[in-house]
Amino acid sequence: MDVAIESRVDEQRIGIARKAKAYLALTKPRVIELLLVTTAPVMVLAAGGIPNGWLILGTLIGGALSAGSANAFNCYIDRDIDRVMKRTQRRPLVTGELSDREALVFAWIIGAASIVLLGAISNWLAAALSLAAILFYVFVYTLWLKRRTPQNIIWGGAAGCMPVLIGWAAVTGEITWAPVILFAIVFLWTPPHYWPLSMKYREDYASVNVPMLAVVRGRALVGLQTVLYAWATIACSLLLIPVAEMGLVYTITALVAGGWFIYESHRLYDMAVRHEQVKPMRVFHASITYLSLLFLAVGIDPLLPF
Repeated sequence: MDVAIESRVDEQRIGIARKAKAYLALTKPRVIELLLVTTAPVMVLAAGGIPNGWLILGTLIGGALSAGSANAFNCYIDRDIDRVMKRTQRRPLVTGELSDREALVFAWIIGAASIVLLGAISNWLAAALSLAAILFYVFVYTLWLKRRTPQNIIWGGAAGCMPVLIGWAAVTGEITWAPVILFAIVFLWTPPHYWPLSMKYREDYASVNVPMLAVVRGRALVGLQTVLYAWATIACSLLLIPVAEMGLVYTITALVAGGWFIYESHRLYDMAVRHEQVKPMRVFHASITYLSLLFLAVGIDPLLPF
């Protein structure tokens, strides 16, 4: 009898662990990591030094909950196409680890928690920006743009730019030109970051009639657009130098890392024009490294005397 009881307890523990893992997967944690990379450095820049530790922690948790809520709503809304696409076959609503109702309730709960937490820990401007990010990602990108236009990722990507505004507002309680430029950097960076990924999964998106640029246009045009947006991203990053009085660390990083990002973008375009086998994931990974290095420099630069 004791062995049977112990067996049932073990099965229950495994079930709980698997459920928790499914809820975590619903939030798309790898996307959240990238968003948080832009939040903490901006808070350091806004404060001109290291802000209060509890403020940083609370803002990061609130931001993670906000992004997780938006991603959970996205998984709920897109569950029909996720069941068809190969790259999304392991999502919890596809595998059945979570029910539609569980996902929807979870998205509402953590979304509300993010707003309350940010309002209590920092200020209600940061909380309002969190709410705006969720609403924009759900209604503008997921429900309106994603399945209707190849420009979806350009305008829909604005939701992913909100963490920089949230981080700045959490420290200062206002929005000035510096966070607007940081917002624009992430906004311009999003297309050359995501379009190479859509090139790799072109057949997936085509199978569910999602008009990503790589689906409705040729590789050469996608490569050209990637190059143009990469150049625009680097140019915008240099605007921060005079506006926020950035020093050598940021300036050198913006030029060197930016030059590398542009090189990889041009390489993708050249291969597409020559009808060679393209490697879009090189640009995808390069874009992540570039943004991480740039915002690391944003956080380090204010701490140094030069």
